[in-house]
Amino acid sequence: MSHSTDSRPFFLDCDTGIDDALALVYLLGAGTNLVGIGSVSGNTSAAQGASNTQALLALAGRTDIPVAVGGHDPLEGSYHGGTTHVHGHNGIGDVQLPEITGTPEAMSAAELLVTMARKYPGELRVIAIGPLTNIAAALRLEPNLPALIAELTIMGGAAIAPGNITAVAEANIHGDPLAAAEVFAANWEIVLVPLDVTMHHVLEEDDRLRLLASEHPALSAVGDMLGYYFDFYIGVFGRPCSAMHDPLAAAIAIGRVEALSAPYARVIVDATDGPGRGQTICDMRGLYKGYPKPAGATCRVVLIAQECAMDEIMHSTLALATNISA
Repeated sequence: MSHSTDSRPFFLDCDTGIDDALALVYLLGAGTNLVGIGSVSGNTSAAQGASNTQALLALAGRTDIPVAVGGHDPLEGSYHGGTTHVHGHNGIGDVQLPEITGTPEAMSAAELLVTMARKYPGELRVIAIGPLTNIAAALRLEPNLPALIAELTIMGGAAIAPGNITAVAEANIHGDPLAAAEVFAANWEIVLVPLDVTMHHVLEEDDRLRLLASEHPALSAVGDMLGYYFDFYIGVFGRPCSAMHDPLAAAIAIGRVEALSAPYARVIVDATDGPGRGQTICDMRGLYKGYPKPAGATCRVVLIAQECAMDEIMHSTLALATNISA
């Protein structure tokens, strides 16, 4: 049985590591109308991330979706390499995917995003699940970008929870704090999906084995990748499993998982070189009054999501195997 498709246009910006790979096949399985994908350096380099993305799209039979390579280096400084201990040397758990035949778009990821925003003014929805280098670059290219985007969903940051790179900083924001600072300072509707919620939605070994056993090549490949990711998370959770950061953000962005608590808050990013570098400073002082919306706040910070999130992610991901449109 095929999933009904969602005609709303979405743009995915990612640093295709392992949970990005699952987020991608989840979006395809859910019938999302992906009109473009940009890669950015984070879990792996932007070039490797684009290659990983194109290989997965080829396995899913979706080479029609344009992929553009984005920023290799953050807005300031240089890229220091991927997180090989988490995502492997190639970003996808050292799993070898078939060689790709197509090439990425000639334009950059930021240019592709601006192009799609102009093509779908007021309709395009952006899902950013890597460092925000490309989003900030697009904002610099087109200062009116926030008016062209219906909603920007960001996987990143930590509101009240601890960081995962430093005591206060989460990996995506820490990867390019200046870009993040510029993105959060702009006037657009943002849904921030931080560690506060993503660390509470975990994929278990039996879920991974269902993917691994799938006859669909993209699904079995992701199941294989997740083995590497699970090994890292043993040190976090004490068992083979993993938090589902990027797929959860994707599920919230397309409306398949509801945010049960997502108060508006002012958010700024620490881009200094001090111990707070990369922190998303979320003003959560409205906690004691039930989070009234602060004047001028345009960012919703997801603190709680539906408990069924993992069931939805698995259901729609596995649907890729029977989704005729894929």
